Amino acid sequence: MKKFPAFLSIAAGSTLFSVFLFIFLSKVFSGEILLSRYIFRIGEFELRWYSTLILTGFLISYFVARRRAKSEDINIEEFDELIFYGVIAGIVGARLYYVLFNLKYYRNLWDVLKIWEGGLAIHGAVIGAFLTCFLYVRLKKPSFTFLQATDLFTSVLPLGQAIGRWGNFFNYEAFGVPTNLPWKMFVPEPYRPVVYKDYSFFHPTFLYESIWDLLVFFILSVYFKRYGRGHGEVTCLYFVLYSLGRIMIERLRVDSLMIGSVKAAQLLSAVLILLGFIGFLILRSSQELKRVF
Repeated sequence: MKKFPAFLSIAAGSTLFSVFLFIFLSKVFSGEILLSRYIFRIGEFELRWYSTLILTGFLISYFVARRRAKSEDINIEEFDELIFYGVIAGIVGARLYYVLFNLKYYRNLWDVLKIWEGGLAIHGAVIGAFLTCFLYVRLKKPSFTFLQATDLFTSVLPLGQAIGRWGNFFNYEAFGVPTNLPWKMFVPEPYRPVVYKDYSFFHPTFLYESIWDLLVFFILSVYFKRYGRGHGEVTCLYFVLYSLGRIMIERLRVDSLMIGSVKAAQLLSAVLILLGFIGFLILRSSQELKRVF
């Protein structure tokens, strides 16, 4: 008996999953199915979709990055050590960034520590992880450079972001302004901003960013393998590509962190686009800078 070809099995599985996902989303977006924030509850303990999906995104990204690290002859023990410190710094950075913009909602330290309830900012995570990576390379002198490490990190980060955004989906957060487009998403009244309490359907901006992140991951993966001339280029491209999408999507969101009347994510994204573009041009032409970092 002939074995069923592996690619056909993958194709069949992917098709079935896509059909299921489409049907599920159509019912959630129409309001026929209401989501629960948790997978299961035992007493006071809740296993939440948000934390589960973020962890899933991290683990998948980690194993992809680890495989790429091996192909570059990087010491895996050093790589894992950096990941350990980077994850801690990333979580702390993501939470602090979010809390600093929402201090009025956090009355005590315990509320600040409840990261499983949501409230993490990707820009804070990136800042924390990059600072940790820079310090690690300077202090430990590992088998890889700072830019080599950030390339590995940013080449897989969009994949983790794409998966993690679905945690926002189950939390009914990170959605956009009201809309009547065919793919509009129903949001129950308790999750709607006060100014939009009379509206039922909104832009699923979490989905927009998830799709964009997957596209960025594909572009960076191809560039990482085929076109990069040196370390740092993938990092700069990540800043430019992710930030371009974030600026556009942030225009629609109703829960943005603000700096006065300006959306913080848009302002920081504009800065990262400029830095990424300039950095990319410099790195493509400067071998000396690559050796320094």
